[in-house]
Amino acid sequence: MIRVESQSIDAEASVPFAAFGKKLVHFRKKQLVCAQGELASALFYVQSGHIKLTVLSAEGKEATLTLLGSGDFVGESCLGPDGSLHTASAEALTDCAAIRIERKLVFDMLQCRPEFARLLVAYLVARNHRAQDDLVNHLFNSAEKRLARILLSLARFGKNDNTELILPRISQETLAEMVGTSRSRVNIFMNRFRRQGLVQYDNELEVRVHRSRMHELIQE
Repeated sequence: MIRVESQSIDAEASVPFAAFGKKLVHFRKKQLVCAQGELASALFYVQSGHIKLTVLSAEGKEATLTLLGSGDFVGESCLGPDGSLHTASAEALTDCAAIRIERKLVFDMLQCRPEFARLLVAYLVARNHRAQDDLVNHLFNSAEKRLARILLSLARFGKNDNTELILPRISQETLAEMVGTSRSRVNIFMNRFRRQGLVQYDNELEVRVHRSRMHELIQE
């Protein structure tokens, strides 16, 4: 059985960023938060909106790794040695607001604020577990079940009940990149999910995922 758990946190409620001179920054839709290969100079805590993480191969092929939202951190490569580079690009999928914490300030907070250190370590461990689960999902499940699991994972951005809301509506091209299949197959699966009552398209911006039914499909 595959478990899909939320990794996001309410860091601002746990740690008073204002005491450290937090810097709130805004990103427009499709604007880069950070780019693969750039110097990792800051950590971002997402307050609102959605961010897409992608990687680019040496051959120029791009792949979507995951989507992040409120309560997630972006740019954790800055925790590495001096001169560390971002290993992925982060692009705003919608208009976003994030708290930017400069690299030096991150280390200062890790030393003098143990609650922040515990919170960040717990977040990174949970994110690592999720990455391992994603790899297992990709290796052992069919494309249809991989898509179902991704939809459940994305639904963590919505309401915490049996019918969860994904905002915004994710393009089938992005879903295909995350699943590792073609857009046409994603379209077939999404139409099948809709006929089975697993998803519902409310409008051009919203997709409702019926959590309990989707879990049943994954566990078959």
